[in-house]
Amino acid sequence: MATIAEAPAANTPVPMFDRNVAIQWGIAGITLLLVVLPLLPVLYQAFLDKPLYDETATLSLSSFSRLVSAPDFAEIVTNTAWFAVGTTIIAQGLGVLGAILIGRTDVPGRAFFGDLLLWPVFLSHLVMAFGFFSMYGPSGYVTLFVQNLIGFEPWNLYTIGGMAVVAGIAQAPLAYLYCIAAASSADPNLEDAARSVGAGTWTVLRSITLPLMRPAIIYGTVMNFVIAIEMLSIPLVFGGPVQIETFTTWLYHKVFMAATPDYALIAAAAFLLLGVVVLLLLLQGRLMRHAGRFVTVGGKATRPRRFPLGKWRWVAFGGLVFYAVFGIVVVLGGLALRSVTVLLTPLLPIWDMFTWQHYEVIFTYPVYIRSIYNTIIIALAVGLIGTFLIALIALVANRSQFRFGRLLEYVAITPRAVPGIIAGIGIFYAMGLFPPLGWLRNTVALLVIAYLMRYLPTGFGAIAPALTQISADLDNSARTMGADWWRVCRSILFKLLKPAMFSCFALLFIMSLKEYVTAVFLFAPGSEVIGTTMLQFWVNGDNGPVSALATIQILITVLFVYGARKLMGVRIYG
Repeated sequence: MATIAEAPAANTPVPMFDRNVAIQWGIAGITLLLVVLPLLPVLYQAFLDKPLYDETATLSLSSFSRLVSAPDFAEIVTNTAWFAVGTTIIAQGLGVLGAILIGRTDVPGRAFFGDLLLWPVFLSHLVMAFGFFSMYGPSGYVTLFVQNLIGFEPWNLYTIGGMAVVAGIAQAPLAYLYCIAAASSADPNLEDAARSVGAGTWTVLRSITLPLMRPAIIYGTVMNFVIAIEMLSIPLVFGGPVQIETFTTWLYHKVFMAATPDYALIAAAAFLLLGVVVLLLLLQGRLMRHAGRFVTVGGKATRPRRFPLGKWRWVAFGGLVFYAVFGIVVVLGGLALRSVTVLLTPLLPIWDMFTWQHYEVIFTYPVYIRSIYNTIIIALAVGLIGTFLIALIALVANRSQFRFGRLLEYVAITPRAVPGIIAGIGIFYAMGLFPPLGWLRNTVALLVIAYLMRYLPTGFGAIAPALTQISADLDNSARTMGADWWRVCRSILFKLLKPAMFSCFALLFIMSLKEYVTAVFLFAPGSEVIGTTMLQFWVNGDNGPVSALATIQILITVLFVYGARKLMGVRIYG
């Protein structure tokens, strides 16, 4: 990208204080602090033999040796690997198939399914886990209904395979998102050439369309594998009762279930998890280095022809209906039903079980109301502060002469490799390592900081591409009139970036609304959020209030998504 000279116009006096330089260094400092704050304490604690607040702690590798020699270490690694592999296969299989059917075939109801299949993206894994538990768990409505018909329990989600099915369905929309654009923009000339030599629909799909989607499939595969490794809620809800531990649930139990948490061991495990995620993202970059070979969109406008499915058209339609009904509608609808019933079971009429008591519990006690209020306030704060900060980072990195601009961009996208559980543990440690930050402990502000760090790359991805589409000639024209960098940003670039900033705000709001993993390690009385309150209800066996809170979170999300479309013109995720 062309960069803009910041030399003052001729005859313009050079000020003693350059506000442009001050702003650019200030933004760089805030970004570096946000990213380093959670990472440095984890790395430091991992190489200490005692808690970092212990004055007798010394540098040592003993925590790593204790970790790998732990009797359950090999089993935890194996469980995590199988869970991640299963989740990735199911998510990618469903997502790629959905993208091809909706993006390239004449299956009926494409627009409707395109919107419906995306909905799990807006919801947290915690909500999806409770929804599957209510409908497909051992005492779930659908499970008992089928069991009464066939005489035995039809499935068991309390296994690694069962957890992978739930996680795979929850992650399939992400694979669909990555692949739908690639499927829709495949080069029609290549497909027409194949047809001209007699290739049928399935041959063209297998030999031309699917290989052209390879970059999107590779990207989605690595991202889904990484997300599965750092996933907490689904392994906790379904693996916890039968002692199936993954890396994240092991960390969770070590922090919250131990009388005296072994901080050195926890930090060593977190360091190891961070290392695995970084290696996977590096592998992703290596696999994507030849992605240019798959470029199919050029300057000449083309419109790919949809594949006629013939008699298979309605079979594909039935498959989409089955997935949408049993993977999304039944799960979310069951959650809503459970929130207004004493007990949700096919053995008793639903209307006999009807009650509002779960909502009365939520809206009677201030702590539960506060968790809803805190969630919305945090989401708004992260959306507003994050959008302004990320826009400034993008401007400093791409539209200024700041000497470390490129490095600043790398720092801003670094949190992509930091799982939420590591961010939470790292900031938890930071409160002990940096005493001046102690006033932030147990406050909502600390969660805002943690979420900002976690979702910097997400927001950056919404604004940076839009900035590249704004010509640098506009900056140069303003400079010739004597405007400095900050004046150009305020008067021109911020105004042109408004649509991208609205999208960034919407993305940050949704991400913060459903975030809970980071908050698990940082919340305290007064700073609860919906996710942490749901986990507490679930630990106590109060499934009704869990469903009520999950339904409230879904309603807030629905209202925001449709409000963003109507008021801001933002179509989140597609």
